[in-house]
Amino acid sequence: MLKYLIWTGLFLSGQQLMAQATGDSLGSFDTVIREPVKKRVIRKPVRTNISISPVNSLLPNTRRDTIPVVNHSFWHVDSFLYTKHPFFSFSKPIRYPVSIRQWQGKEVTFYALIGLLIFFALIKNGFYRYILDLLKVFFRTTVRQRQLKDQLTQSPLPSLLLNIFFLLSVGMFLALLLTYFKLGLQYNFWMLFLYCVAGLLIIYSIKFIVLKFIGWALEIPDATEVYIFVVFTTNKIMGIALLPFLIVLALTYGTVSQLASTAGIGVIIGLFAYRYFLSYISIHRQLKISFFHFLVYLCAFEIAPVLLINKLLFTFLT
Repeated sequence: MLKYLIWTGLFLSGQQLMAQATGDSLGSFDTVIREPVKKRVIRKPVRTNISISPVNSLLPNTRRDTIPVVNHSFWHVDSFLYTKHPFFSFSKPIRYPVSIRQWQGKEVTFYALIGLLIFFALIKNGFYRYILDLLKVFFRTTVRQRQLKDQLTQSPLPSLLLNIFFLLSVGMFLALLLTYFKLGLQYNFWMLFLYCVAGLLIIYSIKFIVLKFIGWALEIPDATEVYIFVVFTTNKIMGIALLPFLIVLALTYGTVSQLASTAGIGVIIGLFAYRYFLSYISIHRQLKISFFHFLVYLCAFEIAPVLLINKLLFTFLT
Protein backbone atom coordinates (compact mmCIF):
# COMPACT_ATOMS: atom_id res chain seq x y z
CA MET A 1 0.00 0.00 0.00
CA LEU A 2 2.79 2.38 0.85
CA LYS A 3 4.48 1.49 -2.36
CA TYR A 4 1.34 2.26 -4.29
CA LEU A 5 1.02 5.64 -2.61
CA ILE A 6 4.62 6.55 -3.38
CA TRP A 7 4.20 5.80 -7.09
CA THR A 8 0.95 7.69 -7.15
CA GLY A 9 2.59 10.74 -5.61
CA LEU A 10 5.50 10.58 -8.02
CA PHE A 11 3.15 10.38 -10.95
CA LEU A 12 1.13 13.38 -9.86
CA SER A 13 4.23 15.42 -9.17
CA GLY A 14 5.55 14.55 -12.65
CA GLN A 15 2.30 15.68 -14.28
CA GLN A 16 2.44 18.95 -12.38
CA LEU A 17 6.02 19.57 -13.42
CA MET A 18 5.17 18.96 -17.09
CA ALA A 19 2.20 21.27 -16.91
CA GLN A 20 4.32 24.00 -15.34
CA ALA A 21 7.01 23.61 -18.00
CA THR A 22 4.49 23.81 -20.75
CA GLY A 23 2.89 26.85 -19.23
CA ASP A 24 6.26 28.56 -18.93
CA SER A 25 7.01 27.94 -22.58
CA LEU A 26 3.61 29.20 -23.69
CA GLY A 27 3.95 32.21 -21.54
CA SER A 28 7.25 33.13 -23.11
CA PHE A 29 5.78 32.74 -26.60
CA ASP A 30 2.85 34.86 -25.67
CA THR A 31 5.10 37.55 -24.48
CA VAL A 32 6.93 37.50 -27.76
CA ILE A 33 3.79 37.73 -29.78
CA ARG A 34 2.19 40.40 -27.69
CA GLU A 35 5.10 42.72 -27.87
CA PRO A 36 4.33 45.85 -29.90
CA VAL A 37 5.27 45.24 -33.52
CA LYS A 38 7.15 48.01 -35.23
CA LYS A 39 5.44 49.37 -38.33
CA ARG A 40 7.40 49.02 -41.56
CA VAL A 41 7.54 52.19 -43.57
CA ILE A 42 6.80 51.45 -47.24
CA ARG A 43 8.17 54.15 -49.41
CA LYS A 44 6.33 54.73 -52.63
CA PRO A 45 8.53 55.18 -55.68
CA VAL A 46 8.58 58.73 -56.93
CA ARG A 47 7.95 59.00 -60.66
CA THR A 48 10.42 61.13 -62.49
CA ASN A 49 10.98 61.99 -66.14
CA ILE A 50 14.42 60.38 -66.22
CA SER A 51 14.82 57.80 -68.93
CA ILE A 52 17.74 55.52 -69.58
CA SER A 53 17.72 56.03 -73.34
CA PRO A 54 17.48 59.15 -75.45
CA VAL A 55 15.21 57.22 -77.78
CA ASN A 56 12.29 58.24 -75.50
CA SER A 57 12.88 61.84 -76.51
CA LEU A 58 11.81 60.94 -80.01
CA LEU A 59 8.40 59.74 -78.69
CA PRO A 60 6.63 62.81 -77.27
CA ASN A 61 3.34 61.12 -76.26
CA THR A 62 4.72 57.97 -74.62
CA ARG A 63 4.52 57.35 -70.87
CA ARG A 64 7.84 57.62 -69.11
CA ASP A 65 8.10 55.53 -65.95
CA THR A 66 11.03 55.10 -63.69
CA ILE A 67 12.79 51.81 -64.15
CA PRO A 68 15.02 50.70 -61.31
CA VAL A 69 18.57 50.63 -62.46
CA VAL A 70 20.29 47.34 -61.77
CA ASN A 71 23.85 47.87 -60.82
CA HIS A 72 25.35 45.39 -63.24
CA SER A 73 27.86 46.03 -66.00
CA PHE A 74 25.65 44.36 -68.63
CA TRP A 75 22.58 46.53 -67.99
CA HIS A 76 24.32 49.75 -67.10
CA VAL A 77 23.83 52.49 -69.71
CA ASP A 78 26.14 55.42 -69.78
CA SER A 79 24.19 58.58 -70.57
CA PHE A 80 27.33 60.43 -71.52
CA LEU A 81 28.02 57.90 -74.26
CA TYR A 82 24.59 58.37 -75.82
CA THR A 83 24.48 62.13 -75.57
CA LYS A 84 28.06 63.17 -76.32
CA HIS A 85 29.46 60.53 -78.62
CA PRO A 86 29.04 61.45 -82.32
CA PHE A 87 28.00 57.90 -83.23
CA PHE A 88 25.17 57.74 -80.66
CA SER A 89 24.02 61.36 -80.50
CA PHE A 90 20.35 60.84 -81.37
CA SER A 91 19.18 64.16 -79.95
CA LYS A 92 21.46 66.32 -82.13
CA PRO A 93 22.31 64.44 -85.32
CA ILE A 94 25.11 65.73 -87.51
CA ARG A 95 24.09 66.32 -91.14
CA TYR A 96 26.69 66.28 -93.86
CA PRO A 97 25.59 67.71 -97.23
CA VAL A 98 26.17 65.34 -100.12
CA SER A 99 26.27 66.69 -103.68
CA ILE A 100 25.35 64.22 -106.40
CA ARG A 101 27.78 64.53 -109.28
CA GLN A 102 26.75 63.26 -112.65
CA TRP A 103 29.27 62.85 -115.40
CA GLN A 104 28.08 64.19 -118.72
CA GLY A 105 30.33 62.88 -121.40
CA LYS A 106 30.23 63.24 -125.18
CA GLU A 107 29.83 59.58 -126.03
CA VAL A 108 26.57 60.09 -127.94
CA THR A 109 28.08 62.99 -129.92
CA PHE A 110 31.13 60.87 -130.65
CA TYR A 111 29.06 58.00 -132.03
CA ALA A 112 26.96 60.46 -134.06
CA LEU A 113 30.14 61.84 -135.63
CA ILE A 114 31.35 58.31 -136.35
CA GLY A 115 28.05 57.61 -138.10
CA LEU A 116 28.35 60.82 -140.11
CA LEU A 117 31.90 59.93 -141.18
CA ILE A 118 30.81 56.42 -142.18
CA PHE A 119 27.98 57.91 -144.24
CA PHE A 120 30.42 60.21 -146.06
CA ALA A 121 32.88 57.33 -146.57
CA LEU A 122 30.16 55.24 -148.22
CA ILE A 123 29.29 58.12 -150.57
CA LYS A 124 32.95 58.75 -151.39
CA ASN A 125 33.75 55.08 -152.08
CA GLY A 126 30.56 54.50 -154.01
CA PHE A 127 30.61 57.70 -156.09
CA TYR A 128 34.26 58.71 -156.15
CA ARG A 129 34.10 59.99 -159.75
CA TYR A 130 31.12 62.18 -158.95
CA ILE A 131 32.94 63.89 -156.06
CA LEU A 132 35.99 64.58 -158.26
CA ASP A 133 33.83 66.16 -160.95
CA LEU A 134 32.02 68.19 -158.30
CA LEU A 135 35.30 69.63 -157.00
CA LYS A 136 36.48 70.42 -160.54
CA VAL A 137 33.28 72.24 -161.41
CA PHE A 138 33.27 74.26 -158.21
CA PHE A 139 36.93 75.35 -158.12
CA ARG A 140 37.78 75.62 -161.84
CA THR A 141 35.93 77.48 -164.58
CA THR A 142 37.07 75.80 -167.80
CA VAL A 143 35.60 74.97 -171.16
CA ARG A 144 34.72 71.48 -169.94
CA GLN A 145 32.57 72.92 -167.14
CA ARG A 146 29.43 72.55 -169.25
CA GLN A 147 30.19 68.89 -169.90
CA LEU A 148 30.92 68.20 -166.27
CA LYS A 149 27.73 69.98 -165.24
CA ASP A 150 25.75 67.73 -167.57
CA GLN A 151 27.41 64.65 -166.10
CA LEU A 152 26.60 65.79 -162.56
CA THR A 153 22.96 66.50 -163.35
CA GLN A 154 22.63 63.02 -164.83
CA SER A 155 23.56 61.41 -161.48
CA PRO A 156 20.61 62.09 -159.16
CA LEU A 157 21.42 59.48 -156.47
CA PRO A 158 24.84 60.84 -155.33
CA SER A 159 23.44 64.37 -155.57
CA LEU A 160 20.59 63.43 -153.24
CA LEU A 161 22.92 61.67 -150.79
CA LEU A 162 25.29 64.65 -150.67
CA ASN A 163 22.35 67.01 -150.10
CA ILE A 164 21.28 64.84 -147.13
CA PHE A 165 24.87 64.86 -145.91
CA PHE A 166 24.87 68.66 -146.15
CA LEU A 167 21.75 68.88 -143.97
CA LEU A 168 23.22 66.57 -141.32
CA SER A 169 26.68 68.13 -141.28
CA VAL A 170 25.66 71.79 -141.26
CA GLY A 171 22.74 71.08 -138.91
CA MET A 172 25.08 69.51 -136.35
CA PHE A 173 27.56 72.36 -136.75
CA LEU A 174 24.83 74.95 -136.10
CA ALA A 175 23.59 73.00 -133.07
CA LEU A 176 27.11 72.89 -131.63
CA LEU A 177 27.51 76.62 -132.26
CA LEU A 178 24.27 77.38 -130.43
CA THR A 179 25.38 75.22 -127.51
CA TYR A 180 28.80 76.89 -127.47
CA PHE A 181 27.30 80.39 -127.38
CA LYS A 182 24.81 79.37 -124.63
CA LEU A 183 21.73 79.73 -126.82
CA GLY A 184 18.73 77.44 -126.64
CA LEU A 185 19.73 75.94 -123.29
CA GLN A 186 16.09 75.09 -122.58
CA TYR A 187 16.28 72.48 -125.34
CA ASN A 188 18.23 69.27 -125.56
CA PHE A 189 21.17 69.10 -127.98
CA TRP A 190 19.41 66.59 -130.20
CA MET A 191 16.29 68.75 -130.27
CA LEU A 192 18.44 71.66 -131.45
CA PHE A 193 20.01 69.39 -134.05
CA LEU A 194 16.59 68.34 -135.38
CA TYR A 195 15.40 71.95 -135.41
CA CYS A 196 18.50 73.04 -137.36
CA VAL A 197 18.11 70.24 -139.91
CA ALA A 198 14.39 71.01 -140.30
CA GLY A 199 15.13 74.74 -140.66
CA LEU A 200 17.72 74.16 -143.37
CA LEU A 201 15.38 71.80 -145.20
CA ILE A 202 12.53 74.33 -145.13
CA ILE A 203 14.74 77.26 -146.21
CA TYR A 204 16.29 75.52 -149.21
CA SER A 205 13.00 73.92 -150.24
CA ILE A 206 11.37 77.36 -150.34
CA LYS A 207 14.42 78.74 -152.16
CA PHE A 208 14.22 76.01 -154.79
CA ILE A 209 10.49 76.56 -155.36
CA VAL A 210 10.86 80.37 -155.56
CA LEU A 211 13.73 80.14 -158.07
CA LYS A 212 11.78 77.70 -160.21
CA PHE A 213 8.79 80.05 -160.14
CA ILE A 214 10.94 83.09 -161.05
CA GLY A 215 12.49 81.21 -163.99
CA TRP A 216 9.05 80.20 -165.25
CA ALA A 217 7.49 83.67 -164.70
CA LEU A 218 10.36 85.62 -166.32
CA GLU A 219 10.99 82.99 -168.99
CA ILE A 220 14.62 82.51 -167.99
CA PRO A 221 14.68 78.81 -167.01
CA ASP A 222 18.30 78.28 -168.11
CA ALA A 223 19.63 81.06 -165.89
CA THR A 224 17.68 79.84 -162.87
CA GLU A 225 18.85 76.27 -163.48
CA VAL A 226 22.46 77.47 -163.47
CA TYR A 227 21.92 79.45 -160.27
CA ILE A 228 20.22 76.48 -158.57
CA PHE A 229 23.12 74.24 -159.62
CA VAL A 230 25.66 76.66 -158.16
CA VAL A 231 23.71 76.96 -154.89
CA PHE A 232 23.38 73.23 -154.28
CA THR A 233 26.94 72.54 -155.43
CA THR A 234 28.16 75.03 -152.83
CA ASN A 235 26.04 73.29 -150.21
CA LYS A 236 27.62 69.93 -151.00
CA ILE A 237 31.13 71.38 -150.75
CA MET A 238 30.18 73.13 -147.49
CA GLY A 239 29.00 69.88 -145.90
CA ILE A 240 32.32 68.22 -146.73
CA ALA A 241 34.49 71.22 -145.73
CA LEU A 242 32.89 71.52 -142.27
CA LEU A 243 33.72 67.95 -141.23
CA PRO A 244 37.14 68.71 -139.59
CA PHE A 245 35.80 71.77 -137.74
CA LEU A 246 32.75 69.79 -136.69
CA ILE A 247 34.88 67.06 -135.10
CA VAL A 248 37.14 69.54 -133.27
CA LEU A 249 34.19 71.62 -132.03
CA ALA A 250 32.31 68.57 -130.76
CA LEU A 251 35.15 66.87 -128.89
CA THR A 252 37.20 69.75 -127.44
CA TYR A 253 36.81 72.55 -124.90
CA GLY A 254 38.11 76.03 -124.27
CA THR A 255 40.43 77.77 -126.68
CA VAL A 256 40.56 74.93 -129.20
CA SER A 257 36.77 74.86 -129.43
CA GLN A 258 36.72 78.65 -129.86
CA LEU A 259 39.24 78.45 -132.70
CA ALA A 260 37.26 75.67 -134.39
CA SER A 261 34.01 77.63 -134.21
CA THR A 262 35.66 80.80 -135.54
CA ALA A 263 37.38 78.94 -138.38
CA GLY A 264 34.15 77.11 -139.28
CA ILE A 265 32.20 80.38 -139.46
CA GLY A 266 34.98 81.84 -141.63
CA VAL A 267 34.77 78.86 -144.02
CA ILE A 268 31.00 79.29 -144.33
CA ILE A 269 31.34 83.02 -145.08
CA GLY A 270 34.09 82.35 -147.64
CA LEU A 271 32.03 79.67 -149.42
CA PHE A 272 29.00 81.97 -149.57
CA ALA A 273 31.12 84.78 -151.03
CA TYR A 274 32.56 82.38 -153.62
CA ARG A 275 29.05 81.15 -154.42
CA TYR A 276 27.89 84.68 -155.16
CA PHE A 277 30.93 85.21 -157.39
CA LEU A 278 30.23 82.02 -159.37
CA SER A 279 26.55 82.92 -159.61
CA TYR A 280 27.32 86.36 -161.03
CA ILE A 281 29.73 84.94 -163.62
CA SER A 282 27.32 82.19 -164.71
CA ILE A 283 24.23 84.43 -164.94
CA HIS A 284 26.11 87.36 -166.53
CA ARG A 285 27.01 85.17 -169.53
CA GLN A 286 23.35 84.48 -170.28
CA LEU A 287 21.41 87.56 -169.18
CA LYS A 288 23.98 90.36 -169.50
CA ILE A 289 22.90 91.95 -166.24
CA SER A 290 24.87 94.64 -164.46
CA PHE A 291 26.58 94.17 -161.13
CA PHE A 292 24.23 96.70 -159.50
CA HIS A 293 21.12 94.66 -160.36
CA PHE A 294 22.81 91.52 -159.10
CA LEU A 295 23.72 93.31 -155.88
CA VAL A 296 20.11 94.41 -155.44
CA TYR A 297 19.02 90.80 -155.90
CA LEU A 298 21.53 89.63 -153.27
CA CYS A 299 20.35 92.21 -150.75
CA ALA A 300 16.65 91.49 -151.35
CA PHE A 301 16.63 87.69 -151.69
CA GLU A 302 19.82 86.52 -149.96
CA ILE A 303 21.03 88.87 -147.22
CA ALA A 304 17.69 90.24 -145.96
CA PRO A 305 16.12 86.77 -145.35
CA VAL A 306 19.27 85.62 -143.54
CA LEU A 307 19.20 88.66 -141.24
CA LEU A 308 15.49 88.15 -140.57
CA ILE A 309 15.99 84.48 -139.73
CA ASN A 310 18.94 85.40 -137.50
CA LYS A 311 16.81 87.94 -135.62
CA LEU A 312 13.94 85.51 -135.13
CA LEU A 313 16.35 82.76 -134.08
CA PHE A 314 18.03 84.84 -131.38
CA THR A 315 14.67 86.12 -130.12
CA PHE A 316 13.26 82.61 -129.93
CA LEU A 317 16.28 80.96 -128.30
CA THR A 318 17.05 83.68 -125.75
